[in-house]
Amino acid sequence: MRNFLTLFMKEMKENTRNGKWIWLPVAIILISISQPITSYYMPQILESAGNLPEGTVIEIPTPSGEEVLAGTLGQLGTIGTLLFVLASMSAISGERQSGSLTLVMARPVLPIQYILSKWAGLIAITLTSFILSYLLTWYYTNQLFNSVEWTVLLGSMAVYSLWIILIVSVSILSGTLLRSGGGIAGISICFLGLLTVVTGLFIRYMEWSPSRLREVATSILLEGELAEKGLLVLLSTIVLSLLMVILATWRFKRFEQF
Repeated sequence: MRNFLTLFMKEMKENTRNGKWIWLPVAIILISISQPITSYYMPQILESAGNLPEGTVIEIPTPSGEEVLAGTLGQLGTIGTLLFVLASMSAISGERQSGSLTLVMARPVLPIQYILSKWAGLIAITLTSFILSYLLTWYYTNQLFNSVEWTVLLGSMAVYSLWIILIVSVSILSGTLLRSGGGIAGISICFLGLLTVVTGLFIRYMEWSPSRLREVATSILLEGELAEKGLLVLLSTIVLSLLMVILATWRFKRFEQF
């Protein structure tokens, strides 16, 4: 436990030195708060951007606050996923290339302690970025649209956090398979993208898929309850994330032998 805490604190300091605690929260916040702002000012944006005939009246239905937050999750599901992968891709490969991994593993450190410290450090920064951005989006949504109940907010936040945890778990496993940061990002994005595509093509057989987490979170926002098979999706995501951490630990042991 002591070794894990030491490694975890090292990760926190390292993420501070390389600027992840600055650029990742700022980027996620900008992506998130752009949704309620652009939704509110969309008629003015279209009017000023397009060459519309004189007297044209633009009428866009005003979305509800819940719909705005659901749109925010959609934004995070694309650009946000990419940013989370980019923030995670060099967690292990960076230390391999710099040679500091050899110094760390020369001490009485277990592979599981090393992998869990990397995983926990990335979870801390990615979830903090998401939670801050989502809370700010909720604030602007309440100011510009109707108020969204905080219970609904917390429910959708908790569900979508599992998707971020899965992203980090995939990136950690990829980091034990490849040495190149670009390759790690590529295989992680391909896996997540393939999971989403397969889920869309075989809906009947992929009702458990973690890629349905945004659908489950949206159901909480719009209907106030879990979507059909929502509990199955939550459980499968947790199991898959844990499985990837276990596989990453096993692969890390073998990888370090060569």
